[in-house]
Amino acid sequence: MMQRSSAAAPEDAIYRKIARRIVPFLFFCYVVNFIDRVNIGFAKLQFLQDLKLDDAVFGLAAGMFFVGYLVFEVPSNLLLEKIGVRKTLLRIMVLWGSLTVLLMFVKSAGMLYLLRFLLGAAEAGFFPGIILYLTYWFPDRQRGRITSLFIMAVPLAGIIGGPLSGWIMVHFHDLLGLRGWQWLFLIEGVPAIALGVMALLYLDDRPASAKWLSHEEKRFVAMALDADRKTRGTQYTPPAGLADVLRNPRIYLLSAIYFCVFMGLNAIGFWIPTLLRHVGVQQLGHIGWISGGMSVCTAIGIVVIGHSSDRRAERRWHVAACGFAVAASFLLLPFAARSVPFTVALLVVASICIYATLSIFWTIPTADLDGGAAAAGIATITAIGAIGGAVSPSLIGSLATRTGSIYTGFAVIAVLLIAGMIALLWAVPSPRRSPLGTAQPAVPKP
Repeated sequence: MMQRSSAAAPEDAIYRKIARRIVPFLFFCYVVNFIDRVNIGFAKLQFLQDLKLDDAVFGLAAGMFFVGYLVFEVPSNLLLEKIGVRKTLLRIMVLWGSLTVLLMFVKSAGMLYLLRFLLGAAEAGFFPGIILYLTYWFPDRQRGRITSLFIMAVPLAGIIGGPLSGWIMVHFHDLLGLRGWQWLFLIEGVPAIALGVMALLYLDDRPASAKWLSHEEKRFVAMALDADRKTRGTQYTPPAGLADVLRNPRIYLLSAIYFCVFMGLNAIGFWIPTLLRHVGVQQLGHIGWISGGMSVCTAIGIVVIGHSSDRRAERRWHVAACGFAVAASFLLLPFAARSVPFTVALLVVASICIYATLSIFWTIPTADLDGGAAAAGIATITAIGAIGGAVSPSLIGSLATRTGSIYTGFAVIAVLLIAGMIALLWAVPSPRRSPLGTAQPAVPKP
């Protein structure tokens, strides 16, 4: 045990060095990304009345983002494999920041649908591209915690974005003749443009091109990733390229499971402000601060769950347990309709578990895919999952308009989540992984 610990210490130092260099920047990019993706949930509290639209239109507009996302997801990730993450993030972030700003000029439902579609098309490839990028630097045994740290950007986006969005809409309302929701899109769109330019200047496409790593450290990273590939070869024969990916039923199974996860993710991402208003929280500022407080709990929760998954070298049951907890929270929401604390508690559980599900889920396909197959496989799974992202807000908005109850759509999504988690446990084998600190290549001497 002592030998194992002493061997792990230099290795941990190398991965800490890599993580300190690339994860904070990617983390901040994802914070801005998620704020820009879901800020329409806050903006709708004003613009629906200004533009004389209803929840069904909002739900469809929120979903149109993922239609564009779906169409361009696979091409974007395949392009990243060829041109690298620096140029890819420059293209993606400058485009999505510009389109977020353009949302301030929306005058009709049609224009809203178009800009949301274009925003999704611009952003396509960002999340799967980062997941792919992390596989260039970290082996599977490290990736659960690293992915959890990256995913923690989402609740931090809630911590920042909720209060910030509420503050902008209250304090900038009618300033210079612009409505609060117009200022929201303007102010929150600009940072993405700046970060896209910074990505080109700051990041390295691969460890081999990183001047801040020594030759020995680069060699160690390459050996660790090669050891991962050899381990995969003894357990499962992964698809070799795009054609194999598209013929592989395992990819479609994982895509179907991710579809269910994404349904739950967007139910949380787009409808929390509306749910809070529905149970009696009327002031925009209060909604923002409650959302921010919920996100603090979420950030802590996903790190704890991600660490547990890595420490036990177990993925499937962590994902499934979190998915079942989200479904249970959704099904209980109608019973909390008269209670703000009960509703907030259920949403906190759902938020923690859906984002923990998202982060740990991605350790499953990335453990089985490599090279071009990783680019194609990750993009295929996220593209099909994006269909769930498109369906989820539209489903909730449509059912809320037709039935008069916002909870009907959440119940449907809960059933789908349960089905997805059962499929995960039934069809995805538990990989034979060694816990942290075992089966590692020799660590370079300092």
